[in-house]
Amino acid sequence: MLKHWARAVLVLGNVFLLAGGCQKAPALVQAGGGGSPAHDRRPLIGITSAYIPDGDYAKVHSSYTQAVKEVGGTPVILPVIEGNDKDLVGEYVRVLDGLLLTGGDDVPPEAYGENPLEQTKTLSPRRHRFEKALVEAWLPTRKPILGICRGLQQINVVCGGTLVQDIPTQVGTRVIHRNPGGRGDAAHRVEIEPGTTLRSLLSSASVQVNSNHHQAVKDVGENLKISARSTDGVIEALEFTDGRFGLLVQWHPERITDAKHRKAIYGAFVRACGVKVSMH
Repeated sequence: MLKHWARAVLVLGNVFLLAGGCQKAPALVQAGGGGSPAHDRRPLIGITSAYIPDGDYAKVHSSYTQAVKEVGGTPVILPVIEGNDKDLVGEYVRVLDGLLLTGGDDVPPEAYGENPLEQTKTLSPRRHRFEKALVEAWLPTRKPILGICRGLQQINVVCGGTLVQDIPTQVGTRVIHRNPGGRGDAAHRVEIEPGTTLRSLLSSASVQVNSNHHQAVKDVGENLKISARSTDGVIEALEFTDGRFGLLVQWHPERITDAKHRKAIYGAFVRACGVKVSMH
């Protein structure tokens, strides 16, 4: 059952004493320990997980953790906690160097002032509250953030944007963004805007992507801009306008077999968090 999934466990105090973020990060010290010098550490990347009410557990697809690991990051799976625990959310924000928001079910339409359509399948309220609180606390730090699929949509809504609740009924089916019944990823091309971070990373004006979503950005949130669209006009990627590293894509680069594409996106994200810290 858990062949391709990892249980969400965050181990902090028992292994390392951690402090700081991307800027002016202090030393990483082994708990209980000595003080002998060691290698520079890899950036700590917090990865959000899905909450499964039936069984009361959290999970995350291993492709996210593997994509972070292969480009030099240390993946840290974040269990879903109640969003009103501001102290713990604040500790995540303080300790982590980068934040990766993963895919999943739909952002509740109430979060952007709409009633749900019949086709809308909202994620658990517990996960929505937690990620909303996490993103709201993260954005003022200007630390790097990467949003994948629903992660893009969540960040856009937190920034004041809205969503297309169902692409087939509200946009059309000229481009298939999700295969019927969720049977694997759909494939289509996206056109990348010139002068964007995404264009420079992928070195192309048009790329073939995989996707598995039925919702998309409608109104773009504050401090965000469009960096890619599919041929039916659906927004496929966003970036921040204030110079920070924030890349949000509707497809799943962690599941793309083209290692160059995958590493271009995940590598840039991890490098943006890559202030190295020596252990003392």
